[in-house]
Amino acid sequence: MNRLVLVLGDQLSPNVAALREADKSTDTVVMAEVRDEATYVRHHPKKIAFLFAAMRKFADRLKTDGWTVAYTEYGDPENAGSVPGELLRRASEMGATEVIATRPGEWRLIGLLDEMPIPVTQLEDDRFIATHSEFDAWCAGRKELRMEWFYRDMRRKTGLLMEGDKPAGGKWNYDRENRKSAPKDARFVDPLRFEPDETVAAVLDLVEREFSDNFGALRPFWFATDRDQALEQMEYWVHHELPTFGNYQDAMLTDQRFLSHSILSLYLNAGLLDPLEVCRAVEKAWQDGHAPLNAAEGFIRQIIGWREFVRGVYFREGPDYPRRNTLNQQRALPALYWAAETRMKCLSQAVEQTRDEAYAHHIQRLMITGNFALLAGVNPTELHEWYLAVYADAYEWVEAPNTVGMSQHADGGIVGSKPYVSSGAYISRMSDYCGGCAYKVKDKTGPDACPFNTLYWHFLDRHRHRFDRNPRMAQMYRTWDRMDAEKRRVILTEAGEFLERMGRGETV
Repeated sequence: MNRLVLVLGDQLSPNVAALREADKSTDTVVMAEVRDEATYVRHHPKKIAFLFAAMRKFADRLKTDGWTVAYTEYGDPENAGSVPGELLRRASEMGATEVIATRPGEWRLIGLLDEMPIPVTQLEDDRFIATHSEFDAWCAGRKELRMEWFYRDMRRKTGLLMEGDKPAGGKWNYDRENRKSAPKDARFVDPLRFEPDETVAAVLDLVEREFSDNFGALRPFWFATDRDQALEQMEYWVHHELPTFGNYQDAMLTDQRFLSHSILSLYLNAGLLDPLEVCRAVEKAWQDGHAPLNAAEGFIRQIIGWREFVRGVYFREGPDYPRRNTLNQQRALPALYWAAETRMKCLSQAVEQTRDEAYAHHIQRLMITGNFALLAGVNPTELHEWYLAVYADAYEWVEAPNTVGMSQHADGGIVGSKPYVSSGAYISRMSDYCGGCAYKVKDKTGPDACPFNTLYWHFLDRHRHRFDRNPRMAQMYRTWDRMDAEKRRVILTEAGEFLERMGRGETV
């Protein structure tokens, strides 16, 4: 039997389900750099380059391991331009009548494979800790889906940081110890930077030629593009930065883009690293006394807790999830997200870093770009598509619940019990951004007041009918109600004027 075995750009794992099911002696692996996947959003050039280079190297590894691989490069004149088109082209060439695939991480691609005129068997992607059925069973009968309870079950399942049936150290969660601002003179070790080899150099030239109009700097390019390099980065980070990761994982500094963050999400989400192998390396560092428990627990929670939880939500909620807009926010995404000039230093820092690195850490995404969009009433679909485009680790299964759910509260509270909104005070506490800003974070109103301060109350006021009975937001509304009427009027007026200026395209 001659079957085709589809391997996508985020399935670069030698033990991925489709490869395990296939027969190396008779089946042909199909991999392709196609226009439709490269352009359905305007991906950051670094993201495209990373995936094309990693795909080419993975294909070479499969060939070395004895697989027959039909690989199509982006510039090939025979390239059909889409995943279904390439499968049909290869099936016609080879007389194949069946395709084996690992289920994609995006409803769009799942639907395209379902509609193929030849049979496609989509196997569950079991590179994750929780299966879809396990997650659905966990959700059954629950009024609220809260990651913390799911995370504890994943700890029990994996045995990570467990002492018998109890959590190591006596607590499940050390988040309270992981919210420190970084000293302004702190210095952190940057991720490893890998010099482009011949394969990567060829891809960079291709991307520069074909995607030069996309938002983002292609060069310098330093990402790992194969498993050996990704493992090297993992080991380097565990040794150098894991010990301080817990304390400073929420911090932001102007001249320290990476702080203690691992940058491993890029390699985990593409399949170059396995989540359990990374978590076990972190656990071992704690066991060996190299890293404190709050650092190890904080990182492991992100992988086996949050990463698994949002994947479960994405597939449980269905194809319409990325387009939800419960708060009916309709403002267009401001030009400043594409690096138009802004007087807000925090936003300019986050966007400039995103442009240069195709990376920003979770607090920059949640509490800077996400927080501003939510306060300003930006359409969550536009923001979702921006995040999906500009970050090299973004795939819809992980990005949509983080944006539509956690960041924008557009799913009505499935992912989070309250919206993640804050005034400028949080940004000032967790970063050094405010010191060099044109606005004054301590000014609550007036021409120099931080826009986050007035927009915060504007958001709460316009959505009061939805949130004033939320117990986690009651204190905010009590504070608003204690203000005198004139102060509230000034705040709402200034916030409205700011939004009008931004809507007209003025620099804000």
